[in-house]
Amino acid sequence: MSSINTNASAMTALQTLAATNKSLNVTQGRIATGLRVAEASDNAAYWSIATTMRSDNKALSTVQDSLGLGASKVDTAYTGMNKAIDTLNDIKVKLVAANGASAADKEKIDTEIKALQSQLKAYADGATFSGSNMLSVDTTTGHAVAGTADDVKIVSAFNRDASGTASISTIDVKVQDIKLYDASAASTGLTDGILDAHRLGTGARVAAASNPTAGAAAAGTDTYTVATLSVKGFSDTQIGAMLGVVEGALKEMTTAATNLGAAKSRIELQKAFTSSLMDSIDRGVGQLVDADMNKESTRLQALQVQQQLGIQALSIANGNSQSIMSLFRG
Repeated sequence: MSSINTNASAMTALQTLAATNKSLNVTQGRIATGLRVAEASDNAAYWSIATTMRSDNKALSTVQDSLGLGASKVDTAYTGMNKAIDTLNDIKVKLVAANGASAADKEKIDTEIKALQSQLKAYADGATFSGSNMLSVDTTTGHAVAGTADDVKIVSAFNRDASGTASISTIDVKVQDIKLYDASAASTGLTDGILDAHRLGTGARVAAASNPTAGAAAAGTDTYTVATLSVKGFSDTQIGAMLGVVEGALKEMTTAATNLGAAKSRIELQKAFTSSLMDSIDRGVGQLVDADMNKESTRLQALQVQQQLGIQALSIANGNSQSIMSLFRG
């Protein structure tokens, strides 16, 4: 039925064209952004999940940076420890050479030992990365217990449990077990660094020093430190005790190097895992919110055709109305 008051065909064509234009705008937005869920209004649940996971991924990126920094710190300490072990072995060789040597030769060997001791301190002091040194420390202040070094904590993971609670995991390096020197006066022979701890000839640590008298060994009570031992004027019996002290220090340093190597390996594994986890989260978020560009491109072409047809349909409907009105004008 034709009416001079209502053009039903034009209204239908206009509604269809409006719906097509709306769909076309949505599709063009998806193609422009690459997202089918760009705002909460597109899909509130998916948008919320994606936003949280993107935030977690940024935190994981920071974790990865922390692991890289931590790896550098541990690697620096590990390198210093290995060089110190090599140098302490050289001191061990000098002690063996001093056993049975003449007083004049012991004096020359003592000069070499002192040079090696200075080198040990240089290695420890130089093993610094970004202000962190695990081999040469001063626990006078800034630590929970004076004389005892705090652990170095390396952020290794950002976690979120099923309830949504976030937490941080760390890889802890026990500096107290690997330090070579401790400048703190609060340290005792039991808590000093490996190289400045007081030791008996068995290599065992003792709390207090019992300084030996050159050439006069005190059975089982004399103490020595690797950092200060000297063969000048000392008897072969005392040099034998010094060998025991060096062996005790070498044992502790080997364990320390093992712990550093294990920490270094764990950090590298965690770095690889974090990188894979970030990629996995990116893929998961993409599956929730990314647009299928092939599908959207095809849909765009179809909607553009529908838009053209809608415009033609509206034009025809308006044309029919004008034809009817022309009868009255005629």
